[in-house]
Amino acid sequence: MTQEATYLPIALRLDDARALVVGGGQVAGNKLRLLLERCPDITVCGVLSDPEILQAVETGRIRHDTRPLDLTLIRTLLPDMRLVFAATEDEDFNREVAAEARKAGVNICVVDDPAPSTFITPAIIDRTPVQIAISTNGAAPVLARRLRTQIEALLPDGLSRLARFMQAQRGWIRQAQPDTQIRRRAWENFVDGIGAECALRGEDEAARASLEATLKGVPREGEVWLVGAGPGDPDLLTLAALRLMQNADTVLYDQLVPAAIMDRVRRDAERVFVGKKRSNHSLPQDGINEELIRRAKAGQRVLRLKGGDPFIFGRGGEEMEALVDAGITVRVIPGITAASGCGAAAGIPLTHRDCAQSCVFVTGHARADGTLNLDWPSLAKKGQTLAIYMGLAPMADLCAQLQAHGLPPDWPAAVIEHGTRHDQRVHVATLATLPALILERRVASPALTLVGEVVTHRRSIHHQET
Repeated sequence: MTQEATYLPIALRLDDARALVVGGGQVAGNKLRLLLERCPDITVCGVLSDPEILQAVETGRIRHDTRPLDLTLIRTLLPDMRLVFAATEDEDFNREVAAEARKAGVNICVVDDPAPSTFITPAIIDRTPVQIAISTNGAAPVLARRLRTQIEALLPDGLSRLARFMQAQRGWIRQAQPDTQIRRRAWENFVDGIGAECALRGEDEAARASLEATLKGVPREGEVWLVGAGPGDPDLLTLAALRLMQNADTVLYDQLVPAAIMDRVRRDAERVFVGKKRSNHSLPQDGINEELIRRAKAGQRVLRLKGGDPFIFGRGGEEMEALVDAGITVRVIPGITAASGCGAAAGIPLTHRDCAQSCVFVTGHARADGTLNLDWPSLAKKGQTLAIYMGLAPMADLCAQLQAHGLPPDWPAAVIEHGTRHDQRVHVATLATLPALILERRVASPALTLVGEVVTHRRSIHHQET
């Protein structure tokens, strides 16, 4: 099996460099277009037929080496080049050029042939000085171009003006405020506020006034953000959650937050795992509260990232109380709770006009003595749906108690394992058969249990049917 190539996205400086384009047709012209506004010294070699290349040569923007195109010429030109595009119609010759470039230690891109190349060109959104590159490592160029179109539609027209304005202010801001953390917060507040809107429109004086006011008004005290990360699928994060994930100095996260969501956190933010598994807490709740308070008092913006919603069986209420009592500023960002996310992903409605006029959220987390302290008569009713969080371990007791208090053994139930994620599994059973089924299939947390006739209305959507 051939090893998959890996690439590191970088921005390569070309204003002090020379570049070589081998070939003179349309494909070479496409690559020349990438270089013209970025590299001051471009040489093209080969027979020219592309109109853009011909025009660039006639106007003196690029140099055409008219010597015969062969490997001798390539070897002569390579030592002065920072990068080379091999773009002739001869695939074998392109690969020979690549081999020579590799020997010379020069970056080489063979057009439409990533195997011999040392770099590939991504799909680019150009709002100079802002440039956004989208790459699929050469696996799906059409997908990269489609993503470029979608992202480009989200970007404001004045993005270039905003970036140049911010660049022009960096010098005086550095002198006015030597604290790096405070400067970063001021910039983030500026970008999120009216000042950035002024700069986008080219109203630099108003933007400067807003930036000065923002710099003076940056809070030096820390704060804590209690943020719901949703049920597991990163696409279900809220816009507010994503923005705070990019602004936090420190992230305290738990067991229910998957790596795919942590990948959305700012790369240089400190990450502190405070996860909790059954009977295995890396940090007790009092310790988490103390850590949040300590970091906020040290001036940090602390993101407390929780699976689901922070106020639904997430102990967010306890954390909020401790923080407010300590005088810490708190923001709460709700997330999609597991019942909503898992039910939707599994094709099981939480309510249904025909059979469920209410939905009750219940925690299956047992007390210290192992017992479940629940109002069983109110739970063991028809005409409603039970959404049971953390119910795997006490499943046998849960099902037995519901039957003992009035629900029949054949009452529908389902467990959604790893709900909304790519490895989701849905296990449909009854109260009588569910405990044995989850043991047989080795169902693992996180998992949500739904009990009620809504389970019979389930329709398979796109996840694994079990």
